[in-house]
Amino acid sequence: MTKYEELQEYLKNNQNTWLITGVAGFIGSNLLEKLLVLNQKVIGLDSFDTGYQKNIDEAILDANEIVGKDLSKNFKFIKGDIKSLNDCKQACHGVDYVLHQAALGSVPRSIEDPISTNEANIDGFINMLVASKDSKVRRFVYAASSSSYGDNVDLPKVENMIGNPLSPYAVTKLVNEHYASVFAKNYDFKTIGLRYFNIFGKRQDPNGAYAAVIPKWIACIFNKESVYINGDGETSRDFCYIDNAVQANILAAMTENSEATNQVYNVALNDRTSLNQLYRMIEDSLIKNVKGLENKEPIYRDFRPGDVRHSQASIDKAKALLEYEPQFRITEGLNETIGWYIDSLL
Repeated sequence: MTKYEELQEYLKNNQNTWLITGVAGFIGSNLLEKLLVLNQKVIGLDSFDTGYQKNIDEAILDANEIVGKDLSKNFKFIKGDIKSLNDCKQACHGVDYVLHQAALGSVPRSIEDPISTNEANIDGFINMLVASKDSKVRRFVYAASSSSYGDNVDLPKVENMIGNPLSPYAVTKLVNEHYASVFAKNYDFKTIGLRYFNIFGKRQDPNGAYAAVIPKWIACIFNKESVYINGDGETSRDFCYIDNAVQANILAAMTENSEATNQVYNVALNDRTSLNQLYRMIEDSLIKNVKGLENKEPIYRDFRPGDVRHSQASIDKAKALLEYEPQFRITEGLNETIGWYIDSLL
């Protein structure tokens, strides 16, 4: 039995209270579903700036179907904003574990609007740190980012190999790590940062100017629309399925390894997939499962400012200290994801 399996069995019989910020978002709603299935009490905080009520509703419904009973009594929602310290304090009251996912994502958005990105990702982050510390939560786990590696070109990315940030978004995520470290040193406050590498899966929004590549391409191919690739398509990423990220969050929150806290970890697969490869994988899978679709060449355009050329993460540290063992490779994750989108788009 893996450490993650052990923790799941433990949680089913030991109820705690968790706060998920950004609960109406893609990652937040998947965390909500998993924690409800594990018989946990969950408080969700969201302003709906980028999240959706339907994500919360679907997460609760899916959890109910898995367990076979109504779990909604174990969930409390607070409509609030991490930019408000009072909202953060209200949400943190009586909480054991914080999973801080709320942020204003997207490199292009941060370049267009650095002020809003700073307000949400830095002001909001320190508000959550203060509120969590004052409420004496046991562990503060936060969404860090692979963008923190900046212009460092070495592969695979190892946690201590930081380069110069390439976007305002990257700056905010790096500042988060510094603040977490300072709170650990000055207040003995236990934090763990998870540097996400291109997380994908169900409930990830395919619409809008800042939509992530996988849901956007699935929707475009499904609807017989053109797919645009920035650059020559040989840009590569370490795409990581959502269930692996959920595992990392629970392991980080529950670890009893004293050496594991006040650290940052890569959450990825230690793998690389080019955008050209990704496009063919998605297209081939959709053609097999949806009638009337045919192969179509993507349209290439200029590289996007602020993007790194290649990304791949070492997960040795997470394996050693958190006992992280990703259960889904990219092919398995894509199959799960595409199946979910087909059901939701049909």
